[in-house]
Amino acid sequence: MDYRKDFPILEQTVNGRPLVYFDNAATTQKPMAVIEALTRYYLTINSNIHRGVHHLSQLATEEFEAARRTVQRFIHAPKPQEVIFTRGTTESVNLIATSFSQRFIHAGDEVLITEMEHHADLVPWQLACERHSATLRVLPFHDDGTLALEQLDNLLTDRTRIVAVCHVSNSLGTVNPVEEIIRAAHARNIPVLVDGAQAVSHIPVDVQQLDCDFYCFSGHKMYAPMGIGVLYGKEKWLNEMPPYQGGGEMIKNVTFEKTTYNELPFKFEAGTPSVGDVIGLKTAIEYIEGLGCDAIAAREQELLQYGTEQLGTMEGLRIYGTAPHKSAIISFNINGLHPFDVGTLIDQMGIAVRTGHHCTQPVMTHYGIPGTIRASFAFYNTKEEVDRMVEAVKKAVAMLR
Repeated sequence: MDYRKDFPILEQTVNGRPLVYFDNAATTQKPMAVIEALTRYYLTINSNIHRGVHHLSQLATEEFEAARRTVQRFIHAPKPQEVIFTRGTTESVNLIATSFSQRFIHAGDEVLITEMEHHADLVPWQLACERHSATLRVLPFHDDGTLALEQLDNLLTDRTRIVAVCHVSNSLGTVNPVEEIIRAAHARNIPVLVDGAQAVSHIPVDVQQLDCDFYCFSGHKMYAPMGIGVLYGKEKWLNEMPPYQGGGEMIKNVTFEKTTYNELPFKFEAGTPSVGDVIGLKTAIEYIEGLGCDAIAAREQELLQYGTEQLGTMEGLRIYGTAPHKSAIISFNINGLHPFDVGTLIDQMGIAVRTGHHCTQPVMTHYGIPGTIRASFAFYNTKEEVDRMVEAVKKAVAMLR
């Protein structure tokens, strides 16, 4: 079945050429079902939630909390109160890095991350370590894009207070063995945060099976609106952590002498939430479930394999990230050419790819390069579009040489 019709934006032309959208790791396009859900909310039930007794507020509250239960089901969280709505993965990680460290990280402690983390799962931990005089330690990766797991046991110490790892690398496509990392950390009673921004729309996620302590992701990378994200956290940790922000909704009782905090999940949801975007996220999850996570993964793997084969025929082209278990991301460069120059030229041919360091500068430092050209696929892409990209890259190379 052709699902491209659900995404009207894909029908447009760029510079007189049909758009080929291969920037899905940055953000995915939105199906009409999501756009219509947003429109319906603002046209029919726009209201603040939880605190109102009037009809519209009650309807909006019901849909908002139904969305929480939908997320719970989608990631197999044990309880709906373990699902916290945020603005995205970045805010989810910052919430944990701030609140967890305030309670559990002290001078001389350590935080372990990986060399391939997105800046959103790196900088917040740097800030936390600076605030609490702790040390940031790094698990490196091999040149093929696989983590150096043989170093993990030595990096996990009696001072390690938390491990933060991406489920899927946004610049290399590597699907990391997070279950193995979690088991190793838990053997030392160390909690683990998983950045799932690049995973949830590509592979099935079960937080109970993973046994992760925290899992973060963004709606806009899974066909939902921008500005909405999720933090899953085990109840035992969330209860122990102080609130991230103060204000409305997160309180139980306020006096000038003392404030007591609301129960989960509201303790971490200060202020008016983006209700329409939460409803859009619910619709996006239902859309994904309608397609089937396994079917999406199979389709994208087919595109990944085909794209890798076709680009691999080009002389002087190097792909960065060749791990045996990858998601639908291909990062590459042409020998002697700057990725920005190639990306600019193929944009003129209607091909949308990402160029630069992809918010993973340590990855680029690892390879000694300024950045890469990144093509990232979604289920609505086609092999014909891959062929168009390869042809465009060949033309760009000819123009630049």
